[in-house]
Amino acid sequence: MNADLARLLRDVPDFPKPGILFKDITPLLRDPAGFRASVERLSALLPAGLDALVGVEARGFIFGAAMAAHLGVGFVPARKKAKLPAAVDRVTYALEYGEDCLEMHRESLRAGDRVVVVDDVIATGGTAQAAVDLARMQGATVVGAAFVIELAFLNGRGRLPADVPVHTLLTF
Repeated sequence: MNADLARLLRDVPDFPKPGILFKDITPLLRDPAGFRASVERLSALLPAGLDALVGVEARGFIFGAAMAAHLGVGFVPARKKAKLPAAVDRVTYALEYGEDCLEMHRESLRAGDRVVVVDDVIATGGTAQAAVDLARMQGATVVGAAFVIELAFLNGRGRLPADVPVHTLLTF
C-alpha cells in the first residue's frame, strides 16, 4: 500500500557526509496526491482522543502541522535552540558528532494532554527522544511517535521509551 509513497522518495548518496544515503522527501511533498496520502495514512495510525501533535523542526513541522489540521487537534513546534521568542523548556541530547538541543515554549502543553511526536524520519532516535522528554517535562502524556520513514538498521525506536508506540509508513 505504501509502495506508491516510497517511489516518491529520492536517494541522495553522500549527504550530509560521505557514506550516508539520504532519503529525500521533497519529491513526495511536491506530489499533491502523495503528500495528501502520507498525511492521511500516518494520521490514521494514531490513537483517538489526541490534544496536540508535537512537530520536530524542520520537516516534522510539515507533516505535523498538516496532520494536526487533518485531525482537528493542536500543533506545537519543537524547535532548535534560540528560535522561539518567549520562555522555553529545553532538552539537550547527544549526537554522534556532538550535541544539540530542542526547545518548546513553556506551557505549550498542559498536564494530561495526550500528544504524539511527529517527524519525517526516525534514525538513531536522539531527536525523537528529546521531543518526548520535552512533552513529558510539560506534563503531557506521550501516546505515540509517528514518522514517515524509519531507518530500522539504526534502531531509533529502541531509544524511545517502551510505553511510546512508534508508527511509521515506510521502513528501510
